[in-house]
Amino acid sequence: MLKLEDAITGCQQNKNKAKEMIYKSFYGYLMGVILRYVSDRNDAEELVNDCFVKIFKNIVTFTFPEKPDELQKAFKGWIAKISSRTSIDFLRTKKTKVYVDDLDEHQHPVTEVNVISKLHVQDILALLDALPDTQRIIFNMYEIEGFSHDEISKILDISSSSSRVYLTRAKNRLRTLYSKSLIQSYAN
Repeated sequence: MLKLEDAITGCQQNKNKAKEMIYKSFYGYLMGVILRYVSDRNDAEELVNDCFVKIFKNIVTFTFPEKPDELQKAFKGWIAKISSRTSIDFLRTKKTKVYVDDLDEHQHPVTEVNVISKLHVQDILALLDALPDTQRIIFNMYEIEGFSHDEISKILDISSSSSRVYLTRAKNRLRTLYSKSLIQSYAN
């Protein structure tokens, strides 16, 4: 089996064996990233393959980190960004336009939701599918992918205050869903 560095270099040289290794090694990872955005498994599988096409087409632009032990993390971050943007583009085409009401913060103040920090990551990921698309996208981009509200506003073509409002709504909805799931688990 090729080392990751050799596989990436092989992909940059358009070697099929290296592409196969990257595909098999990161298919599950990309599926996980995409399923945070897209709930339909068939759409997700198609998007994963679209992502690999983009990855192999653009792999020559990937720059290796200075420290070799950071290669896995850097490469995963690079392909995760490609997959999250591919998912967002897919959701945009699925709807003519993502509906975002341009709310001012004073109309719907942003509040901190401390309960979210007490949730387990697996619980949050399991509940994400219940969120409306816009809330799920913004939650993923901000909390999981690490985008800033300014970056989100540029990518989604919304104001940064709308991004903050939707993030707050997502957190509040997740808190409600989590509370309901706890009540149901105690009832069983």
